[in-house]
Amino acid sequence: MTARVLERIVATTDFHSAIDQATGMLDHLSQIRATSLVADCGDFFEGSGYYRLGQGSIERALLTGLYDVLAPGNHGWPHHFEPELHPLTVCANAVDDATGRHLFDRLRIFRIGGRRVAVTAVIGTDAFGDIPARQRQGHRATDPVRALREVLLAHHHEADAWMLLSHSGFEHDLALAAECPFLDVIFAGHCHSDHYAPEPVGDTLVVKGGELGAGYALAEPVGVGWVAHTCTFPTRHATWPKELAPAARQIAAVRKRLNTPLGLTAESYRGTVPDRHRVLADVAPRLRSGLGAEAVILNDTVLRPQKLGMVLTFGDLMAMEPFANQLAHARVPDAHRGDPAGLVAYLAERVGPLVTAPDPLPAGLVSVLTTDFLAENFLGDRRRQAGISLGQAVRHVLTHHDSLSEGRLPR
Repeated sequence: MTARVLERIVATTDFHSAIDQATGMLDHLSQIRATSLVADCGDFFEGSGYYRLGQGSIERALLTGLYDVLAPGNHGWPHHFEPELHPLTVCANAVDDATGRHLFDRLRIFRIGGRRVAVTAVIGTDAFGDIPARQRQGHRATDPVRALREVLLAHHHEADAWMLLSHSGFEHDLALAAECPFLDVIFAGHCHSDHYAPEPVGDTLVVKGGELGAGYALAEPVGVGWVAHTCTFPTRHATWPKELAPAARQIAAVRKRLNTPLGLTAESYRGTVPDRHRVLADVAPRLRSGLGAEAVILNDTVLRPQKLGMVLTFGDLMAMEPFANQLAHARVPDAHRGDPAGLVAYLAERVGPLVTAPDPLPAGLVSVLTTDFLAENFLGDRRRQAGISLGQAVRHVLTHHDSLSEGRLPR
């Protein structure tokens, strides 16, 4: 095999297991890999039925087949400790909480365009807090600025240029660039914003590729510096890379299962991309009455946009509720027992807009029905399983079943 001569670095971000949109991305990465270092800024996993059914095996095959270096994201955090992916993962600020030892290599050095280029990564403290508590037990994210300065001091003599894969959010990365002017390019991730174009902060460029396999960011040396661009993956005439043929066969098997029909879509949702707040507003009071809960709290971001047709399929449901949220009765923290408005504000600041039933919440709440994620991360994990998943509840609303206890999702 001819040795690769790297001329640029390309970075994807927030792919979220968007396998149905992946052909153009994977075909292009396969074609340019001979001259391009291929990186990812995190959240390659979770977000579709392909992940739910494949348990990450498809995504693992794509990463090991085409990528050179990875930043860990809050989605799919445990996968970066697997034997195949741990050697590809770098992160400067993730440490063992007891020993302070780094969980991953802090950087890799590559030769790009004749220069020694250090590639490192950070996960923002907010993003780290979004990892389910049980998955990050014993782990800690340190201050990204301090961690990057420590890496620079230890390795400044080894590199001519510095690239950062950041899973923090574009606005956080602008502030990071101001604090770490030695960085040449910051590839942003995590934010799901419409801010993509390269933005200079001093001599540092902050740039983000399109999410869900739509595009990528590119940086290449020009003169004594670097230039950055955003690009869209071409989809015309795209073909699945031959080296990923085993993954293609697994995808075909999973797709067959995702096409399983679950019932006729309710007329009010048929032919639409349902507003997730509206769906949860339909779900919450049904859960409250059906399960005898004092109150229900759900956050909008548990659902994703998905256009629905005449028939609701298993794949449609998994695309709308991709994270396998289980429902649980959680105790309200003592600090918010007499302040339901404060409880809502506390949660909304951390996870975004909420749906509650009733609305407003009454004073004196002892427990609420919510997702495992909210219970574990923000309500102290003092919980009792409700015996039903959020996906089941959403299915019944989308297909107008009367009983929340009917049936279970296909396996």
